[in-house]
Amino acid sequence: MSSGAKRKAHDPVEHFGRWYAKVEEAGINLPNAMTLATAGSGGAPSARIVLLKSFDEGGFIFFTNYESRKGRELALNPRAALMFWWRELGLQVRIEGRVQRVASEESDAYFESRPRGHQLGAWASRQSRRIAGRGALNEAFAKIRAAYRGKSIPRPPYWGGFRLVPTTFEFWKLRENRLHERVIYKRGAGKQWRTQQISP
Repeated sequence: MSSGAKRKAHDPVEHFGRWYAKVEEAGINLPNAMTLATAGSGGAPSARIVLLKSFDEGGFIFFTNYESRKGRELALNPRAALMFWWRELGLQVRIEGRVQRVASEESDAYFESRPRGHQLGAWASRQSRRIAGRGALNEAFAKIRAAYRGKSIPRPPYWGGFRLVPTTFEFWKLRENRLHERVIYKRGAGKQWRTQQISP
């Protein structure tokens, strides 16, 4: 996964990119697995694991069903938090920011790259909606598979990408005696990043 073009010093996206490269080099399973926390209009939080698909200076991108719980919550409250925990290396990253949908063309391109079964599954599953049981889901999948046999599968209109545009990063590194290292980046006026260390 590319972290994009060369950046200035004290850039948290570059910092993340260095750590992410270390994680990939270490061979950790699913290095792009991250917790995504959202909240609805009432403020109650919810969290789940999703997969980071790309990142650069423009933000951190993931894909989902826009009608899922997270999709509905992001429509009501377009702010979210991401959290990466790489236990094997003793590293954690927290990212907060605003969320927006990616362009339709970007969602189309990613959907086209997915395995065919995943494409069919996006049509068969109305994520987070109640179903009669596993049999109903399997039946819906079979119907969709038959309908698109021998045909290309378009992206469902309710499925696509989100980009989290960060305003805050926290980089946490495991240290002895619980004196962990914590570095905060906050975006200030003029979109400049301000850095500070905080106590563990």
